[in-house]
Amino acid sequence: MQRLSVCIDGFNLALPKGTGVATYGRSLAKTLYAAGYDISLLYGLDIPASKNEILREVLFFNALGGNEQKSERSGNPILNKTKKIINSFNWKAINIPLSGHVETRGMGHWLPPHHQLYNLRNLFKRAHSYYKRTGRFAHITLPSPPDIMHWTYPLPIRVKNSINLYTIHDLVPLHLPQTTLDNKTYYFNLIKKIVLSGDPIVTVSNASKNEIISFYPRAANNIYNTYQTIDQDLSLMTPEENIDIEKLFNVTPLSYFMFFGSLEPKKNIGRIIEAFLSSSTNKKLVIVGAMGWKNENELRFLKHGIQTGRILYIDYLPSQMLFALLRNAYALLFPSIAEGFGLPVLEAFKCGTPVITSAEGGLSDVAKGGGLIVDPYSIPSIVKGINSLDQNESLYMELQKKGAQQFVLFSQEKYATRLQEVYRAMMVKYKST
Repeated sequence: MQRLSVCIDGFNLALPKGTGVATYGRSLAKTLYAAGYDISLLYGLDIPASKNEILREVLFFNALGGNEQKSERSGNPILNKTKKIINSFNWKAINIPLSGHVETRGMGHWLPPHHQLYNLRNLFKRAHSYYKRTGRFAHITLPSPPDIMHWTYPLPIRVKNSINLYTIHDLVPLHLPQTTLDNKTYYFNLIKKIVLSGDPIVTVSNASKNEIISFYPRAANNIYNTYQTIDQDLSLMTPEENIDIEKLFNVTPLSYFMFFGSLEPKKNIGRIIEAFLSSSTNKKLVIVGAMGWKNENELRFLKHGIQTGRILYIDYLPSQMLFALLRNAYALLFPSIAEGFGLPVLEAFKCGTPVITSAEGGLSDVAKGGGLIVDPYSIPSIVKGINSLDQNESLYMELQKKGAQQFVLFSQEKYATRLQEVYRAMMVKYKST
């Protein structure tokens, strides 16, 4: 039996710093690659379709990971404008050769395992503009159309001659509109168009599946829940990689609670900080995450916590350092008010780190029975959770054990099986249409 070919978009993979969707894309690619699928990746970097394959390869890797520069243009403004107009009608991706001329070791963060690599210049920016202007999806051509085009995010793009599968992680912009900066009208109509097209949709939790159906009842017949898994690089890390934690961050193992993620309202960071500073623990709180929006109210106690030495704030860390900190943390503090899945909780389970979390959204699936559940809207409830875990060694050990058991349900092997079942069902349902 010929193996299925799957293409995964690089919309989030190409970003300089990690996102939850980028982690989803990497984990998806690694899982499918390990399971024997033929994997291609599709990027939208701003590089010309050079006829010289070596130069094309050089320009691609120069742009990957946020190193894009202004395009080289001739001094003729008329010629430049003409090229721009011509390019706006080009929806055909090009192959990026991998000749070995460019050193790619260390690029795994942006380039997960694959067999083919494609780029279509400014694809994602142009597709969004095209959709806003016309209300239509961009229909693009790949050099070798895959059986399944697995979009890791709702994007207004379709690959010709392929089954187009769209991932909708959650509907937070609609369910909790005050917690995001998304254009709500654009987002609502884009999801509606995907649903009405009849194309298959995957999501990452039963909570998200039910929420999507509640907003868009017609999605009920075309939506699948595959959950997700962690980036397998976390599984390959060894304790020896943690030896510099004290030197790098001036913290010792088990001397701190930890939060990581974007510092924005839906992550509940304001209540987390206030509850931690109100607790009786002598441990620190290590926060790793980029500043989001609405920071003033959410982070009103952050400066005080830093000044008093109770909080250590780091805006960004590469994954190895992040997970080294997580593995040595006393517990993960993650009582979010909105999660499609809740990947940090699963990552903590893998690291053997107990978790204080909520039962909101996908966390009700991921943390079920494995974490200490608190009410994310109640600061006293969060304080009680921190104090209980801080002062109860038997509870600590119990949560370690339950977390490890819960992780097994979301292992790479389980994930691969769920993906295979969904892909098979889609091939039967959509391939002949």
